[in-house]
Amino acid sequence: MKLGGKIALVTGGTRGIGRAIVLELASGGADVAFTYRSSANLAESLVSEVNALGRRALAIEADATSMKSAVEVIEKTVAEFKRLDILVNNAGITKDNLLLRMNEEDWDSVIETNLKSVFNYTKAAARTMMGQRFGKIINLSSVVGLKGNAGQSNYSASKAGIIGFTKSIAKELASRNILVNAVAPGYIDTDMTAALTEEQRKAVAETIPLKRAAKPEEVAKVVLFLASSYADYITGQVISVDGGMSV
Repeated sequence: MKLGGKIALVTGGTRGIGRAIVLELASGGADVAFTYRSSANLAESLVSEVNALGRRALAIEADATSMKSAVEVIEKTVAEFKRLDILVNNAGITKDNLLLRMNEEDWDSVIETNLKSVFNYTKAAARTMMGQRFGKIINLSSVVGLKGNAGQSNYSASKAGIIGFTKSIAKELASRNILVNAVAPGYIDTDMTAALTEEQRKAVAETIPLKRAAKPEEVAKVVLFLASSYADYITGQVISVDGGMSV
C-alpha cells in the first residue's frame, strides 16, 4: 500500500493515534504535514522521525476549532508541498462526565474540537482537492459514535456527528473523485486511556471479543489502506477498528 510521494495532512499529529498515522503514512511514501496545539518538543521530534524515514515533514501549530487557522494550515501545506492529496481529521479531546454534572463549557469544547474541526479542515481542503480532481479524506470517529457510552455524551455526540458528516460529504464530493471515509476506533492504548486503573483496563478488555486494547498502529494501518489506491472505490464508509467491541 504505497502512497507514491503523495502529500498528507494530519490534524492533531503529535500524540497517540495521530502520531502513529503520521509515521504510517510517511512509511508508505507520503510527505506529511501535521498540526499540533502546544507540544512543540513532540512536534520537532516527530519531524525528525519522518525525515529519518526519507520523507519530508511540516509541523504547524494550529487551533483546530478555528476556521481561519484551518485555512492558513491548508495554505501553508500547499505552499510547501504544492498539492494536498490526503487529509486525516484526527484532532480530538475528551471531557467526560455524566449529563447532570457536565457543564456547558465542557460540552462546547468537545464539540468544537472534535466535530467543528472536521468541518473546518474538510471545507478548507475541498477547494484544493476539487481543483486536482483527486483527494482522500479520512475522519477519525469512535466506537462510541456508533453505540454511545454513559458519561461521554459530548464525546459520543461529536463522534456520531463525524459519521453523518462523512456520509454527507462523500456524496457531495464523489463527482470530483474525492473519497471520504471514517475510521471508528475502539479501546486504544493512548494518553487518553493511560489514566485508567489496571482494574478499569481489565473491565474494559472484558467487553471486547478480542480481550485486549488495540495499539495506535493498528488504527494507522487502516488509515493507510483508505489513503492508498487499494481503496479507490470506497467512499462514505465507516470502518470499525475495535476488536469486535461494536458487534
